[in-house]
Amino acid sequence: MMIGLFDSGFGGLTILKGILRKLPQYDFVYLGDNARVPYGTRSQEVILDFSRQAVDFLFNHGCDLVLFACNTASAQALRQIQQKYLPLKYANKNVLGVIRPTAEVAVTTTRNGRIGVLATESTVTSNSFVVELKQQNKNIKVFQNAAPLLVPIVEAGETNWRGTDLLLRRYLKPLMEKKIDTLVLGCTHYPLLKKKIRKIVGPQVKVISQDEIVGSKLKKYLERHPEYEKKLGRYKKRVFYTTDYSPRFARLAQRFFSQKIRVKKIVRL
Repeated sequence: MMIGLFDSGFGGLTILKGILRKLPQYDFVYLGDNARVPYGTRSQEVILDFSRQAVDFLFNHGCDLVLFACNTASAQALRQIQQKYLPLKYANKNVLGVIRPTAEVAVTTTRNGRIGVLATESTVTSNSFVVELKQQNKNIKVFQNAAPLLVPIVEAGETNWRGTDLLLRRYLKPLMEKKIDTLVLGCTHYPLLKKKIRKIVGPQVKVISQDEIVGSKLKKYLERHPEYEKKLGRYKKRVFYTTDYSPRFARLAQRFFSQKIRVKKIVRL
């Protein structure tokens, strides 16, 4: 059995990279729906449909456990898939997301109870981080800001463009004005900007980057669920699928994963 990771595009590769630092012994399969990226501006109905298709694909390709390495899919589709889709079709399989583990870390990190969330429009609109953070601690104050231009900048390879710093300051200013002491980076593209973000917010604000925490959380999940862990392959196998491939894909994949990967293109989900 393999662990499946799904993302609308490249961002989930930062999550997989982080997971492999903690769990290098297991087999993984990654699916990026690059033909239909971005998900962040689509309706919940469409995101749910795409996510169900991805779950079907990964379950049919050797996975009993799938991680939505995508905040948009985690925010807009995960709950319905867990509560309605899996019981009907995949009773012995499970799908996890990245929002709950991120919220757990953020709540234990904050000192003044004021947490900022920087994410895509869809994730902010869903209020998923607000709900998860409040479930951890109802007294937490959560402040969100959407940053719609950051994903295109990252995918264009313009993280060192001088305008990127100005844009980051613009997006971060409303959150900093709320006196937050913890900042959640609620998009898997943002780890490529975390150094700049940490420099802007300063040492007084703890930045929670998902590539740094999801691996530890997944390791603990497997320890609690030996029914999955004992079935996992331990051949260090890595399989990568995409719904669209181009020379640009190869460049971006290497940028997000920090190494070249061999990708299999699938016609459709």
